[in-house]
Amino acid sequence: MQPPTIIKIESLNNGPFAEVVCYPRTTPKEMENRIAQLRSLGVLALEFSGNSAAFKFPVLGKGYVGVVAIAHVNGEKLAIKMRRSDADRKSLEPEARLLVKANSVEVGPKFGASTRDFLLMQLIEGNIFPDWVEKQRDSDVLRDVLRDVLEQCWRLDEAGLDHGELSKAPKHLLIDRSNKPFIVDFETASLSRKVSNVTSICQFLFQGNSDSAKRIAEVLGIRDKDNLILALKRYKKERNRNNFEKLFGLCLL
Repeated sequence: MQPPTIIKIESLNNGPFAEVVCYPRTTPKEMENRIAQLRSLGVLALEFSGNSAAFKFPVLGKGYVGVVAIAHVNGEKLAIKMRRSDADRKSLEPEARLLVKANSVEVGPKFGASTRDFLLMQLIEGNIFPDWVEKQRDSDVLRDVLRDVLEQCWRLDEAGLDHGELSKAPKHLLIDRSNKPFIVDFETASLSRKVSNVTSICQFLFQGNSDSAKRIAEVLGIRDKDNLILALKRYKKERNRNNFEKLFGLCLL
């Protein structure tokens, strides 16, 4: 990982990091507008570090909608999502509202503030789930993390908020340094479609041939796949706590 580079807001206009703030294309007018938004959020500086890259510069993450870096706000470090200039949506405000909804059931990084082009939230310092589980040897710690993840997905289901990407959880499940799991990135979440958080995360964690599923089976033991499939179908057909508990037991043995 490259060493972090911290750029004060007043210096963003005059350097190459403007390309990251407006990734992948910038104009003087757009950059002026974005700096004004950053000031309104109380952002004093941006920190560029991480294992992803926007152009040649390190960032925490990069997706179809935004680039994630670190913001310095009143002596605190927060994660900041910056809307890509070529994103298929005009604002990050809808995603901010979905994150607030997730927070209402104690899921996701804590919402900070948002504007059209920026979303501030709690900075989760840790690892994506596949990297974390690869090094995990303690069955009790692993079981506790999985229990927390499943309970979070149950709460999302109960709240009627479908994350939409949990069958591809490698990028959407972070484990912090105290082994606390966080479901992140609600850009494709929805309050209108049928929820499938529990079933999607179970498919990723306990079915299939992913390295993560294999590692979980190695540490916690092999599950009865036929019974697990039946339990998933039962829960999908009738989503209630009793069916969740039965599925929960099969997953965690």
